[in-house]
Amino acid sequence: MRNFRTEGIIIKRRDYGEADRILTVMTRDYGKLKIKAAGVRKITSRRAAHIELLNHTILHLYKGNTFAILTEAKMLSDFSAIKEDFTKVGFAYHVCELVDGLCPENQENRNVFELLQKTLTNLSGNEQVSLPHYEYATAEIDDYTLGTFGIGLSGLPDARFALGDASRLPQVSNEQNGMLHEFEFSLLSELGYWNRENEFTRNFDTHEMIEDILERKLKSRSIFAKIQ
Repeated sequence: MRNFRTEGIIIKRRDYGEADRILTVMTRDYGKLKIKAAGVRKITSRRAAHIELLNHTILHLYKGNTFAILTEAKMLSDFSAIKEDFTKVGFAYHVCELVDGLCPENQENRNVFELLQKTLTNLSGNEQVSLPHYEYATAEIDDYTLGTFGIGLSGLPDARFALGDASRLPQVSNEQNGMLHEFEFSLLSELGYWNRENEFTRNFDTHEMIEDILERKLKSRSIFAKIQ
C-alpha cells in the first residue's frame, strides 16, 4: 500500500527547497522515518501547526521514492509545558538527539516510541527538572545545535541569542539527572547496547558510551551547560 497512516513524534526538522520541510519522526508502527512536508512553510499552510517539533501527531502519508510524503496531519499533543520552559527544552533536545542518532531508519521499534512518549509526558508534567552539571572545554558547535531543534518555540528566545557564546563544549561530570539517566539506560537497553540487569548499571557513564557509539560528542551538552 502506497498510502498509510501512523502516529509519531517529530524529533527533528530542516528546511527543504523554497517552502518544504524534511521531518524526522519516531513513529509507532514504522520506526524512525524521514518525511517530506510539502508547502508547510507557506503562511497559508494548515498543516504547519500540527507538525512542530515535539508534537505527537497522527500522520497520513504517501510512500514516495526518497521520502514518505505527508498528506494530512492531526496533532494529538504539543507538549506545550516543555516548549514554555527553557530547561525542559534542553532536556527534550537531548532525548531527541539520542533517538535520532541511535535508532536506524525504517525499523519498527514500538518500545522506543512508547519510551519517548512516556518520557516527554513525564517531563511535561514535572514542575522542576534538573540537568547534569557540565564544565566547559573549547570546541566548535555547528548550526545543528544552534538552530535545527528550533529553540524559540512558544515564545522562547532564538537559540543563537539564548545560547550566547556557544563556542565552548561542556564536559560531563559524574552528576546526572535521574529521569535523564533512566531514559538513556532504557534506550540503550531497547536497542541492544546494554543489559539492564548488569549490577553496575547505576554507576555507568551513559554519555561516554553513547558518544562512543555515535563517534562524536553529544551536541545537547552545549545546551545543558548554558541553562544550568
